Amino acid sequence: MLGTTESWFFWAVLSAVFAALTAIFAKVGIQGVDSDFATLFRTFIILFVLAGFVWYAGKWTDPRALSGNTIVFLTLSALATGASWLCYFRALQIGDASKVAPVDKFSLVLVAIFAVIFLGERPTAKDWTGIGLIAGGVLLLALKR
Repeated sequence: MLGTTESWFFWAVLSAVFAALTAIFAKVGIQGVDSDFATLFRTFIILFVLAGFVWYAGKWTDPRALSGNTIVFLTLSALATGASWLCYFRALQIGDASKVAPVDKFSLVLVAIFAVIFLGERPTAKDWTGIGLIAGGVLLLALKR
């Protein structure tokens, strides 16, 4: 079910499309603005849009009902996301979007490695081939001309 809304692949492709648009819109939007302030501004927009979406969709849950483990790991995820965004916007302000975004996607390689170490996942040889190609592409971009 490659193209259905129940498919993880469908949502992953949409994520990639929006991530690509993020880089383009951000590169244009941060001209003449401090990248840290731009990240903060963008975060406020995300907060209001997501809050409205969760409320409208009837998905609001009492945060006090969350387990301690859930709170700890969602907090760590939020902190990592914030740090990633700050670094990403700084890199976009300094470098070309066509170079920054692919290098940022080295996170895909790191996710695979961390998933093996911390989550016990076991990618197949085919998976590792794709992951290796991504790593090779990032290294190629990082090389000086």
